[in-house]
Amino acid sequence: MKAVVTVVGKDKKGIIANVTAFLAAAGANVEDISQTVLQDWFAMIMLVETGNATVSELRAGAEKLGKKEGVNISVQHEDIFTAMHRI
Repeated sequence: MKAVVTVVGKDKKGIIANVTAFLAAAGANVEDISQTVLQDWFAMIMLVETGNATVSELRAGAEKLGKKEGVNISVQHEDIFTAMHRI
């Protein structure tokens, strides 16, 4: 199953490394990634294959990591993300 992971917050070193390390440890695989820095703000969106992890498991771990890192990390099933952003 695929999920969309978004990360937004103040830019600082290690955000990509920490988020991707978390996903790898959970058994997820990053299939596509885009990130940018707008002045002091970091924004990243990733399409991940969840592997054996559920979206709920990834979401819970991502929320915990986000609090630790001081960023907002959300995890949504790809179908839900697509439906929410359809024009």
